[in-house]
Amino acid sequence: MDTTALAEALDQIEDHAVVHHGYTDYQRDYEVVVHMTADPRTGIPPAHLRYLFRYCVAAHCETGLFPWLWQKSLDDRLIDHETADGLDGWVWGTKWANLDKARVLPESDATRRWAGELGIDFHAVRIETQVHDLSLVFSELEITELPADWQK
Repeated sequence: MDTTALAEALDQIEDHAVVHHGYTDYQRDYEVVVHMTADPRTGIPPAHLRYLFRYCVAAHCETGLFPWLWQKSLDDRLIDHETADGLDGWVWGTKWANLDKARVLPESDATRRWAGELGIDFHAVRIETQVHDLSLVFSELEITELPADWQK
């Protein structure tokens, strides 16, 4: 996948909801599941898209929340939307985060090193949500629509 196509694919998911991210159960690829919605007047139904970052050799995830907000968000009642009502802090129980920015990063020592070691192209991306700041080094991106009843 060339950089332009990768950037266009990432542009499509900005301002939508990340409902899951992490390594797949087989531990090689990293997936980001995005709930896509459109203005109801368009008639376009909501969909879950799976962005599968194949051959993911590096995944770094760090909080996107300020320390003062973390401090206010330690109460376990905040992990369930129903028990969080009326509490002050980040409601983890919403189970999604707005995808603020997703972009291709410039070629780096890591992408060059992995390309040289494995003989395939590597890319780096940064995905920023309200909750997490995610950086990935991977070779290929595969995008699929998940079934309507998808649940993680």
